[in-house]
Amino acid sequence: MSRPERAARPPAGPRRPTADDGVLVVDKPAGWTSHDVVARVRRLASTRKVGHAGTLDPMATGVLVVGIGRATRLLTYVTGADKDYTATVRLGVATTTDDAEGETLAVHDASALTRDDLVAPVAALTGDIQQVPSSVSAIKVDGQRAYARVRSGEDVELAARPVHVARLDVLDVRAAAVDGVTVLDVDVAVTCSSGTYVRALARDLGTALGVGGHLTALRRTRVAGYGLADARTLDELAATPEDRPVTVLPLADAARAALPARELDDADARALSYGQGIAPGDAPAGPLAAIGPDGTLVAVVERRGPRLRPVVVFSPAAT
Repeated sequence: MSRPERAARPPAGPRRPTADDGVLVVDKPAGWTSHDVVARVRRLASTRKVGHAGTLDPMATGVLVVGIGRATRLLTYVTGADKDYTATVRLGVATTTDDAEGETLAVHDASALTRDDLVAPVAALTGDIQQVPSSVSAIKVDGQRAYARVRSGEDVELAARPVHVARLDVLDVRAAAVDGVTVLDVDVAVTCSSGTYVRALARDLGTALGVGGHLTALRRTRVAGYGLADARTLDELAATPEDRPVTVLPLADAARAALPARELDDADARALSYGQGIAPGDAPAGPLAAIGPDGTLVAVVERRGPRLRPVVVFSPAAT
């Protein structure tokens, strides 16, 4: 018996031109993981070489820095940068995940709390602090993500780690009701170091006040020099005509947003393109974006001994 003929596959549509090497600042929508955004950008940019700097939880929105092509090599310098958030903390309800996606553990009447009661515990959570991350964070424990261990039924206790909270400002306080119990919703603005968990700040604020707390909303408004003003939604990116590549922030501009810049003359640009060191001059400590006379990103450099040496070369010399 002969096999039935397969239906002809419809011809594929035109492939969008590949995006240039550079950075997209995406305004991540709620409900999407950071990996979901990367997968979408891969299709929009017509390339597999896409990565992100700094995971956002699915419930969070806002700035997600996405590197395309050679810009993925810049992401390590973005991931460790400080960040700004706006958030809403619900005082009076504790959850298993320290945010609104978890199951409720306890509900306490918070009607007696006033804005003045927040001053001391907020101050205690500002500056250099030791923070215990949420047990459902992405931190690895013996090679496995903490959240995976929790989902498999394990009790996970993570060690406290040093973080820096430069700003924890209370913006608004208002009453709400949960199951007939009065709770408080507190809007805050946060500036913090990489590795700080805003939901852990919500949990610890509630614990300090004796009523429990969790995060109900989180929006990242800045990472390093990338802010919401630079961000585009996935729908805006998808509206790019199919015959045009999506527009990215060029490598040099992307590097300037993440790192201090060192302007090069022709001789230094050529030396770095060959992987050679250059005189440091008055260069500050830490990585620098080395920008050539033509405005292109030549390399990321660091002081090593008496010279500035390339860590990553973006414009290698032609061979």
